[in-house]
Amino acid sequence: MADGNVNVAAKSFYEEGTTKKSTGITSWLFSTDHKRIGLMYLVTITAFFFVGALFGVLMRLELMAPGETIMGAQEYNTLFTLHGVIMIFLFIIPGIPAIFGNFFLPLQLGAKDVAFPRLNLLSYWIYLIGSVLVILSLFMQGGPIDTGWTFYVPYSVRTTTSVSLPLFAAFVLGFSSILTGLNFIVTIHRMRAPGMNFFRMPLFVWSTYATAWIQVIATPVVGITILLVIIERSFGVGIFDPALGGDPILFQHLFWIYSHPAVYIMILPAMGVVSEIIPTFSRRTIFGYTPIAMSSLAIAFVGYLVWAHHMFTSGMSDTSRVIFSLLTYIVALPSGVKVFNWVATMYKGSIDPKPPFLWVMSFVFLFSIGGLTGLVLGSITADIHVHDTYFVVSHFHYVMFGGTGTIVFAAMYYWFPKMFGKMYNIKWANINALFYIIAFNVLYFPKFIMGYQGMPRRYYDYLPEFADLQMLSTIGSWIMFATLVSIFLNLFLAIKKGKKAHNNPWGGVTLEWQTSSPPPLLNFDREITVNHEPYDFSQLKELDYESK
Repeated sequence: MADGNVNVAAKSFYEEGTTKKSTGITSWLFSTDHKRIGLMYLVTITAFFFVGALFGVLMRLELMAPGETIMGAQEYNTLFTLHGVIMIFLFIIPGIPAIFGNFFLPLQLGAKDVAFPRLNLLSYWIYLIGSVLVILSLFMQGGPIDTGWTFYVPYSVRTTTSVSLPLFAAFVLGFSSILTGLNFIVTIHRMRAPGMNFFRMPLFVWSTYATAWIQVIATPVVGITILLVIIERSFGVGIFDPALGGDPILFQHLFWIYSHPAVYIMILPAMGVVSEIIPTFSRRTIFGYTPIAMSSLAIAFVGYLVWAHHMFTSGMSDTSRVIFSLLTYIVALPSGVKVFNWVATMYKGSIDPKPPFLWVMSFVFLFSIGGLTGLVLGSITADIHVHDTYFVVSHFHYVMFGGTGTIVFAAMYYWFPKMFGKMYNIKWANINALFYIIAFNVLYFPKFIMGYQGMPRRYYDYLPEFADLQMLSTIGSWIMFATLVSIFLNLFLAIKKGKKAHNNPWGGVTLEWQTSSPPPLLNFDREITVNHEPYDFSQLKELDYESK
């Protein structure tokens, strides 16, 4: 249950802090306000996202024609490694929890802040330090890392490039993820508003809760694995390198024991955002609230048990292959529950196709393609055929970018008026959504075809028979990058000179829409009590809603 003493302590903590308020950049860097920390994450993560996207465009320019075009093999290896490291560790994993979880979790709970405000600020500093270490590794002796974002051994212990520093950076970033997860778990357990039991929490809170447990339990595994690689590189201890008596398959097990749950760190918060947007723009109570909430926990739990489907070709018993294949199909069931309930929520709803809703529809389409092709990879015989081909690359991007990345934009369009108190250009946002889904499919769908035809991933050159599809994919990357620039330009101009946003422009019924835009320091100007079920739109007429 909610703990009133914690909220009282938070209030006195902030009242004390406002008497010594700093100004300028220090007022942000040393702020313990969860909303400012969320905005700092937003700026930092957006910057890294565009760097990673630029690296992706450069890779596509190299692949637009057979033979060497703008770079050689070593430079290409470096680019796809940095692209993967930045997009996975600096954008996808922290994106929704760090930005929108920090900003809106306390608001949706009716709390003054997270449970540990100083720890929350520390987690941002740790993220910033880890990011700086990644950048510094580019200029270290030996040159930028070229192992791929998975850091597979024995290559990662034998290459002469700078590997130890970016590995340590990933280790540091893991601490940020763990601290954020701990903070969210305690906040959800101890700081809910009076009357808000677990089954009155918004579904975004449920998904963030499931994600937080994965962050706390799974992240230490990859942290230990990374330290072992650093020790092996530094001291020549035989842990993973077979030449020293080590076992490279052990590294794969340890890496994927974390990295497959990490997929759900990436996608579960996105699913929570979808569960917020669909009922709001359908004007209907969410269909199957409890199954959606429980499916988040089920995905988190079963996600720990399926890691070896990444390793069907690495060498394991037939029994193990069958078990992991079966578990892979089982983990698809709770995701299917969510999709079914989202569609059922929209059925006979009064749908208002505003930009956040259009982006969610893009997500459902793209994520469904990614999920269904994931079942292809979960089938042992099919996986052996397409393993380490462009089919895997395409599937991964449909799930991660088409899933999580799309919902980052949907969440931004949904909560932007609340975060900044300004409204963006709706028509411009709708056009961006159209160009995004076109660009996405032009960029990534040809890779399914190339992968099925045998095009291996991570190659900087290819046979002429793949030239047409590679060129088509490269054209898609140009459209995509231009669309991304347009998206953020629209939002940036809205911050500068957009119209003042109403407190509740979409007609939402969760607690964040019951305060001003942007929210005040302590989130609410009154004590919050919850006395109704979540997504009860009969409450809408009592709320301050601008029905325009």
